[in-house]
Amino acid sequence: MFALLNSCAKLLAVRKSFQYRIYPSKRQFTLMRQTLDECRWLYNHLLEQRKIAYEERNESLSLYGQQATFPLLKKERESLKTVHSQVLQNVAVRIDLAFKAFFRRVKAKQNPGYPRFRGANRYDSFCFPQGGFKVKGHHLKLSKIGNVHIVLHRPIEGKIKTCCVRRSSTGKWYATFSCEVEAVRLPDNDIAVGIDVGIQTFAHLSTDEKIGSPKFFRSEQKALAKVQRRLSKEEKGTPERVKRRKPVSRVHERIRFKRHNFVHQEARKIVNRFGYIFVEDLNVNRMMHESCLAKSIADASWSMFFDLLFSKAEEAGRTISKVNPAYTSQNCSKCGHRQKMPLNVRLFDCPCCHIQIDRDFNASLNILAIGLDGIGNQSVEAPALMRGE
Repeated sequence: MFALLNSCAKLLAVRKSFQYRIYPSKRQFTLMRQTLDECRWLYNHLLEQRKIAYEERNESLSLYGQQATFPLLKKERESLKTVHSQVLQNVAVRIDLAFKAFFRRVKAKQNPGYPRFRGANRYDSFCFPQGGFKVKGHHLKLSKIGNVHIVLHRPIEGKIKTCCVRRSSTGKWYATFSCEVEAVRLPDNDIAVGIDVGIQTFAHLSTDEKIGSPKFFRSEQKALAKVQRRLSKEEKGTPERVKRRKPVSRVHERIRFKRHNFVHQEARKIVNRFGYIFVEDLNVNRMMHESCLAKSIADASWSMFFDLLFSKAEEAGRTISKVNPAYTSQNCSKCGHRQKMPLNVRLFDCPCCHIQIDRDFNASLNILAIGLDGIGNQSVEAPALMRGE
């Protein structure tokens, strides 16, 4: 049945992002910094116009209405002419998306968070949504900036649709291309797996395999505390404090790079091995706000892992779904008996069938069983210790 479902699926074009480091010259660095400043000014101006229009005239300005004012703005502010027109239009798109997200949160009765003005160094990217850029050899040609040296550490796949230039908190510049790529399906695979994520162990598979938790933030805490102490000694608003911010950003950047690389590799291994993948439907954001283990949960990067797992599975033609995590750690995977399992109890000892099993392994088996029941599969042989044996 799994093979039949896989053979019926169609190849789809997917969007993939490719990020590369760029090295602008001194002149190009100045032009790119000026572009960010002009985009930031335009962002704040458009936000102010929307706020004034609503407060004074009870009127909501539209995206295209604000974009139509750009020719007049260029006459009043000559420096806007140094920025590509599509980059300016993208600034208006960002404002429009910010307000759409604001009204969506208001409608959902969440904390809405009205769009805020951007201060100095709070606007760090500009985008070419259609044209104005071209990759030629080892150079990226940006309109009104020039040919910027780019390190293509891997080939760009598919058709390039957009290009975004971003300045990181450590002062590095990156170019990110959004490309339309034809999904490459992996060979059909009928092997199913349930995955239980955790803190002590990053993930426990229903095959009784463990993925260790590297705890990158914990390993860098001493280095981070050292640079943060130096930062705290400098007076706010001084050049020395600005200088001390960069070492702190470097530590956070190092943690982010390690974590991202680890999650990418583990997600790829799982997608390559298994044809049907089942994970818990966790509200990670709520767990971080309500748990005393917020730092450990954030360090585990479950959300990033799930996002990459789903994107890679979709491209590879794998079936992946989230299951209800309720009682997966408290139910016996063999007989279904339910008992309380505090976090400090790592061994599931069932008083009914007398099975003793690691609590994370037991949860992964329950996740697999729920996932298989959800798709109505009866032909795939389940692992040992499943419910109903």
